[in-house]
Amino acid sequence: MSLQMVTVSNNITLIQPGFSLMNFDGQVFFFGQKGWPKRSCPTGVFHFDVKHNHLKLKPAVFSKDSCYLPPLRYPATCTFKGSLESEKYQYIIHGGKTPNNELSDKIYVMSVMCKNNKKVTFRCTEKDLVGDVPEARYGHSIDVVYSRGKSMGVLFGGRAYMPSAQRTTEKWNSVADCLPHIFLVDFEFGCCTSYILPELQDGLSFHVSIARNDTIYILGGHSLANNIRPANLYRIKVDLPLGSPAVNCTVLPGGISVSSAILTQTNNDEFVIVGGYQLENQKRMVCNIVSFEDNKIEIREMETPDWTPDIKHSKIWFGSNMGNGTVFLGIPGDNKQAVSETFYFYMLKCAEDDVNEDQKAFTNSQTSTEDPGDSTPFEDSEEFCFSAEATNFDGDDEFDTYNEDDEEDESETGYWITCCPTCDVDINTWVPFYSTELNKPAMIYCSHGDGHWVHAQCMDLAERTLIHLSEGSSKYYCNAHVEIARALQTPKRVLPLKKPPLKSLHKKGSGKILTPAKKSFLRRLFD
Repeated sequence: MSLQMVTVSNNITLIQPGFSLMNFDGQVFFFGQKGWPKRSCPTGVFHFDVKHNHLKLKPAVFSKDSCYLPPLRYPATCTFKGSLESEKYQYIIHGGKTPNNELSDKIYVMSVMCKNNKKVTFRCTEKDLVGDVPEARYGHSIDVVYSRGKSMGVLFGGRAYMPSAQRTTEKWNSVADCLPHIFLVDFEFGCCTSYILPELQDGLSFHVSIARNDTIYILGGHSLANNIRPANLYRIKVDLPLGSPAVNCTVLPGGISVSSAILTQTNNDEFVIVGGYQLENQKRMVCNIVSFEDNKIEIREMETPDWTPDIKHSKIWFGSNMGNGTVFLGIPGDNKQAVSETFYFYMLKCAEDDVNEDQKAFTNSQTSTEDPGDSTPFEDSEEFCFSAEATNFDGDDEFDTYNEDDEEDESETGYWITCCPTCDVDINTWVPFYSTELNKPAMIYCSHGDGHWVHAQCMDLAERTLIHLSEGSSKYYCNAHVEIARALQTPKRVLPLKKPPLKSLHKKGSGKILTPAKKSFLRRLFD
């Protein structure tokens, strides 16, 4: 295992507890930040480009037929292969917290539409659920099992807000454990069925889940009601015959007590558990290897990496699985210094680089399950503070004042408008056109009537012209109103008549000088 520090060149404040990482064919993408600047990346998804321990976040694009995907924190995610013949992986996203701290009950499917050397275009679709629909939640897990040539999603655990009738102003954000039900979700038809298993007594959240063919293994987790992290190990087997599915649960020995751990796969039959918490506000510095052989699971401790003093002394840490046996970790920066980073980041490599493509595409179902609800000292009884503490680290309240409802106003007040009949600037496909554009399309103000904004690209403005108009104070008229503007031009200025000099006002040959009173009279007369 090797631990290396990573420097972030841009948008570092986006990487906060609750994010997720998704691995598509070896390319890693960042998702789920709180208070994302919608002008910076309308989709909220960034390419996680790491080269030579230097990280750069590049906005990703979505196809025009994609649905809106909010930047969810602490969702449940997993990979899904649509059919046994298909080699194309998709990501399933369920639940999570929206930027305004509401919980989502929707399920999204993300897939790669096209890919070239410069960018990846995604397609995101929302699945309508019917039947026993799981309530909105976060900190849970979702996995896919394959049995008898069919597939099914398995959802378990998590936390949800108290029912509306029980929520008060003082305890509006109070959460409770979800019921320990197992939900089977048909991704093709959206049908959901819940199962009550006697072996599952507590609604565990921020546990570790591993999917193996038709079986799900659930390790650790935290029970908010009892404030415990039971060292349980459950094996949930799902059989998918032609009739109704059969779900069985078995309690196995050899479990571990941990919550908010990160799981990464190192080879076909071996996984590594990194990070997490063993007690309230006490990190679990031990790493474990989970190996499978002949349908038997074995969990054993492994040699820990050489943790840095900053990681050892930090009260909290968070991260996500990058795939390829690599984990991305973050700890709070030292806000006691005059100049400090919001967070410090590390990459922990648990496997060699020569892994196969299947491992590169694998990401476990809880890539972002940093426990936000295990410690009372933090706001909302959340182990990872993502409101008050986060702004203390950053020194900027911009992210906390974000309101998701503003998205509806983009057509009127934002950059995503149709400025002319031939406007081709789209929220999902915009890329920089001018070298002066940083994170939004260049716009220019047309002064016709009450005035309106137009895209410089749609007006076919040369970059030199755009810069000239932006620096000057002259009025600009768009293509639709330029003819009107020409008709409104003022007439050319007429030069004034030359006035005769005062000396011409003297009487020739008189030799007399006019008095000031006479001079004033003559001026009025000639003027």
